[in-house]
Amino acid sequence: MNASKKRSASPTDSDPTTQAQRALQRKRDAADAQATAAGKSSKKRAVQAGERKEPVNPLPAQHLAKPGLESQLEVQPRFAALAYRGSGKLEGMSAIVTGGDSGIGRAVSVLFAREGANVAIIHLPSEQADADQTCAEVQKEGGRCLSIIGDVRDPAFCRRAVKRAADEFGQLDILVNNAAFQLHANDIEDIDDAQWDMTMRTNIYGYFQMARAAVPLLHEGGSIINTGSVTGLQGSAQLLDYSATKGAIHAFTKSLASNLLPKGIRVNAVAPGPVWTPLNPADRPADKVRDFGSQVDMGRPAQPEEIAPAFVFLAAPACASYITGLVLPITGNVGAI
Repeated sequence: MNASKKRSASPTDSDPTTQAQRALQRKRDAADAQATAAGKSSKKRAVQAGERKEPVNPLPAQHLAKPGLESQLEVQPRFAALAYRGSGKLEGMSAIVTGGDSGIGRAVSVLFAREGANVAIIHLPSEQADADQTCAEVQKEGGRCLSIIGDVRDPAFCRRAVKRAADEFGQLDILVNNAAFQLHANDIEDIDDAQWDMTMRTNIYGYFQMARAAVPLLHEGGSIINTGSVTGLQGSAQLLDYSATKGAIHAFTKSLASNLLPKGIRVNAVAPGPVWTPLNPADRPADKVRDFGSQVDMGRPAQPEEIAPAFVFLAAPACASYITGLVLPITGNVGAI
């Protein structure tokens, strides 16, 4: 028989199961054709699952100069978590939050204060305006706020910052490693040594150096929380160096959790998906920012106030005393990643 000759229908084509499946297929094909004819869009709807309607795409086509000021964003990130009620989970505690001037760091600082903690935020000199706003918000919640200017790439600064916070508040209970540098590149050859060094020294050296400085001052029941990323779980073609640091942060979290178990210090990480903070508008071209976060199942980026409660949960002994070495994904997707 000629191999190119059209096959005749198999006798099994008429079996009831095949016929039933094909009937369902015809029904779906007709519905698809009708939707196409009617011009219906297949674009996912941005999911609103919280207490109030969150901003959705398209976001303003805006590009910020690094490191990116929250005050300059046309659509301000939501950090206040108005529906969140404090209940003293961190009463009497003190925390350091690196990158606490804006974005996730600001939202975490505000909720820590709402739960009774004092907060020291670490930030670069150019971020002072944002830091002042964060401190004002922390103080509104009844907490004390210490603004510390410096660069976590410098181990000597990390030691000074930790000591200053502990001296100011009389103790140190929580370290949140959150400061980050991100710069996209279309190809590996586009990442020069200066970018690689900046990303590594900010994102992973800084975390290590802050933890090393803080551990001698943390006590049994203390906690370290690292900000990871979905890019550290599944990679990112245009964020090779950033993704590498986030994967390292996840491994560092698990390893440090094991290392500090005898001291009674818990170590965990939160791995967010896309979050509306100055980080991405200070990286991506304006036209790329418009659709930021639209690729996830929820069809929109998270707001910082949607991420911050996870940090409260992991920091509070009343909630997470039996949890260490966890990397908690909050990605806007169904499933872990």
